[in-house]
Amino acid sequence: MDRIFSANWLKPCSKSKVLAATEFFKEFSVRKTVKKATLWVSALGVYSARINREKISWILAPGWTAYEHRVQYQEYDVTALLKAENTLSVTVSQGWRMPYGFEGVTPVKTWGTPEIAGDEYAMIAALLLVYESGEEELLVSDESWRSKETKFRACNLYQGDVYDENFEATVNGVRILRHPKSILVPQEGEIIAEQETFTPIAVIQTPKGETVLDFGQNLTGYLSFSLTVPKGKTIVIDHAEVLDRDGNFYRENYRSAKARIVYTGDGKPHEWKPEFTFYGFRYVRLTEFEGEVRPEDFKAIAVHSEMERTGFFECSDEKINQLYHNIIWGQKGNFLDVPTDCPQRDERLGWTGDAQVFARCAAYNFNVNRFFRKWLSDMSLEQLKDGRIVQIVPRLDWVSPACGWSDAAVIIPWQIYLLYGDKELLARQYVTMKRWIDYMYEKGEEYVRRNHFGDWLAQDAPTPNDCGGGTDKSFLAYAYRAHSTDLFIRISKILGVTESSLTHYEEKLTETKEALRAAYFENGMTKIPTQTAHVLTLAFSLCEEEKNQAHADRLAQMIHENGDRLTTGFLGTPHLLHVLTEYGYAELAYTLLFQTKMPSWLYSVERGATTMWEHWDGIREDGSMCGADMNSFNHYAYGAVGDWLYGKVGGIEPDEKYPGFEHFRLTPIPTPRLRFAKAALKTKYGEIISEWRWENDRVRYTFTIPSGTQATAKIGKEIHILGEGLHSFLI
Repeated sequence: MDRIFSANWLKPCSKSKVLAATEFFKEFSVRKTVKKATLWVSALGVYSARINREKISWILAPGWTAYEHRVQYQEYDVTALLKAENTLSVTVSQGWRMPYGFEGVTPVKTWGTPEIAGDEYAMIAALLLVYESGEEELLVSDESWRSKETKFRACNLYQGDVYDENFEATVNGVRILRHPKSILVPQEGEIIAEQETFTPIAVIQTPKGETVLDFGQNLTGYLSFSLTVPKGKTIVIDHAEVLDRDGNFYRENYRSAKARIVYTGDGKPHEWKPEFTFYGFRYVRLTEFEGEVRPEDFKAIAVHSEMERTGFFECSDEKINQLYHNIIWGQKGNFLDVPTDCPQRDERLGWTGDAQVFARCAAYNFNVNRFFRKWLSDMSLEQLKDGRIVQIVPRLDWVSPACGWSDAAVIIPWQIYLLYGDKELLARQYVTMKRWIDYMYEKGEEYVRRNHFGDWLAQDAPTPNDCGGGTDKSFLAYAYRAHSTDLFIRISKILGVTESSLTHYEEKLTETKEALRAAYFENGMTKIPTQTAHVLTLAFSLCEEEKNQAHADRLAQMIHENGDRLTTGFLGTPHLLHVLTEYGYAELAYTLLFQTKMPSWLYSVERGATTMWEHWDGIREDGSMCGADMNSFNHYAYGAVGDWLYGKVGGIEPDEKYPGFEHFRLTPIPTPRLRFAKAALKTKYGEIISEWRWENDRVRYTFTIPSGTQATAKIGKEIHILGEGLHSFLI
């Protein structure tokens, strides 16, 4: 067993400022030759561990989990860092252990005990020294450690950093907590790490006379700078995603989050960056900054979970390539230990709905198996006794199960299974899925009629301020209950559940579809006049099969009548292009992809977006903002279109019978609007490559099939079974 369980939870014995970071440290000597030294560390909060002032810990460790149930700990090999005289230090701050929420909702605190409040922090550590002689020595966090406040006078995920180079700390003792160690679990998720680094592409003097640095990319991470700030002089640095239509710094969409660095110098040169916070930004504003602004003194460091890039897409149209770039960066910016909705404002929460609509695309872009396994573990732990799946994981104190959001409990494991073949994940999450399905049926009409989030931010809402869209929410509840039940039945069969055990759920699925048709269909056609209703009718097989094409035809007509533009929101958009393509409207799907008028994917691209927007019209055509209360410019949900780029434009699709791409489908659909398109996907068998390009009036298809796999390729009207190697066709 890892030796951390022999250690003690420590908090400062003095009443430290809760926003200030505290360093816990232990000095020790090594007089013998060390064969191996292993350090285990964790914290209630966020920690930064060092040996002899050299940082050894990952970014924002130990990560964010359902604190009431578990806290991860990390293991480090520190053998090479030891000297004769050593100092082990662990600096801790609040991190995610703070009053959190968002504007309009009373902030809540994370789980605490009588000994430690929900917004206070603590640490625990154990260092095992194994000597060449075979002798072992264990150093654990105990009363021999000391503590002191640090120059981080405040560090808060929403408010930012306050740092004073002149602060001189007083050394104090520590207090041992009788906090449960049973909540400690080994690292399950991906680590968080620094990724790309950006230098300013411009130093802007705004019309208001402010100095602003533009890093050219909206990102999640933090600013690093090398400066000499006069002793006692304070500089203030604010963060923003966009400039307003006049070219001025705009940060109202951050709401109550200050997202600010307040740095006080001591007259000496320093290289500085945050350690316990992150920001969402493209621009920074330098306030009270004296002297010449040199771009080379500033860097923006992107930070996200360490995920292997697996998917790649490119085509002949630069706007589509920029859209794909934005999809990738939307995921980078929001896959920071949990799948957040946005990285900048006073929210940054693990919304289940956003994650489920994007999960398939996410699994193409990066290997997210381990990332989602960790988050789904917390979802299971946060599931309520009656089976409810909360809408945010880790959860707030208020709980609002909702169709399309809570269904993430079923949909995400299914998508991970299709892309990676992870049957064990299905088995592990099975009870969670079943309890959610049972909850929906036990609550019956009470669940169906509740006030769900709806087709979030759809363009067909009856009033401008209605975020739930124009599709009847009870229809959506029936639709998603049917979809989740259908997936649950399929998953059950994969796991070997007997047919007799599934009769109940098959009957419930039939009842759900019958109830939906009775309430919302007439002569076999849905009466709801929205694009999303027609999209989900087809995507979730809600109508009689003979009525599928009629629904697709009506959907196409509705799109044409709207000027070849979509009206769908969070729930309808991910399936829109897929159903159009499946029912003979591939060119109309391409028309929507290439559309630049609002609402469309390229509308934001033409306005300089480098990530996905929360609203289709985050910035209106006249340059004004659609609003400040809920207007993120780094919100990945609408980036779900990326899985259509991989699956239909590039043509690489999984086969449900052979998940994980042991066998897969190649179904590229060329269009004269592109000269070429190419998709590539790294799988456990190797890299799949699918490319097509026009050669005069014919199309050249080129496929690379990895060893140990097989593909069924549909080229025009012909079907080809392809084995390992390179294949080329000219049609």
